[in-house]
Amino acid sequence: MDFEELRPMLLGLAYRLLGSMWDAEDVVQDAWLRWEGADRSEVREPRAFLITVVSRLALDQLRSARVKREAYTGPWLPEPVTTGQAGPLDTAELRDTVSFATLHMMERLTPPERAVFVLREAFELPYDELAGIVGVSVVNARQLHRRAATRLASGRERFRPTAEEHGRLLKRFMEAASGGDLTALTEVLHEDVVFYSDGGGKVKAALRPIFGRRKTVAFIGGLLSRYGFEGLRIVEVNGHPAIWMPVGDHDQLLMIGVRDGIVHEIYAILNPDKLGRVRPAPAGDL
Repeated sequence: MDFEELRPMLLGLAYRLLGSMWDAEDVVQDAWLRWEGADRSEVREPRAFLITVVSRLALDQLRSARVKREAYTGPWLPEPVTTGQAGPLDTAELRDTVSFATLHMMERLTPPERAVFVLREAFELPYDELAGIVGVSVVNARQLHRRAATRLASGRERFRPTAEEHGRLLKRFMEAASGGDLTALTEVLHEDVVFYSDGGGKVKAALRPIFGRRKTVAFIGGLLSRYGFEGLRIVEVNGHPAIWMPVGDHDQLLMIGVRDGIVHEIYAILNPDKLGRVRPAPAGDL
């Protein structure tokens, strides 16, 4: 099997493990070098071999990345990508594990938990293969998967909305915000909504998450009075529609997470380093 045939899948795997396509591309390039140098006569199954190589390289990188992310200015959010860059999305599990909300929640997992969860949920690897990749026993691999699933369960929608439902809710949110209708905005926000802003120290943004409906509405109201919500564009990001919008002299990508049919998380990416792979549709205001 040719490496290039597997590259989109391997990129999707590395991206899910790292939350950064820049880092995922480095990992896959390193995997290609190892593939070129491998004795092919000893590789019985190229796909399994390359999944193992990419997973182990990503695990090493994820461990070092955690230290950098702890020193990051403000909340660290994953790097968004347009849906076409996220690799195959042939199953609900592949689509769910690349959603921005899931990538963000996976930051609370340890590197081994994240690897086992992604490889089991999205790529359906058996536990004996997972154990070999992570370097644990089969029993421990099962425990890691169960622990990861439990830690993520509290933040995941049991009945996940379709892309269309997600889009309709996003549109309601933005119509309320752009129209300055704070009452309507309150109605689409969960009582426990959280607003995350990622400026990375390069663009002015909230340095801490904003918790709760009342504070979030007040924060958005302040943004409205200062900048307004104009020039909005739709872009599909990580399998869901998102909003590209100008904020002062900068651009911002706005995404939502859903729980109980309303907005539970708002993710605002302002760090220009994380916006290079996302561009709005050429025309058509929301």
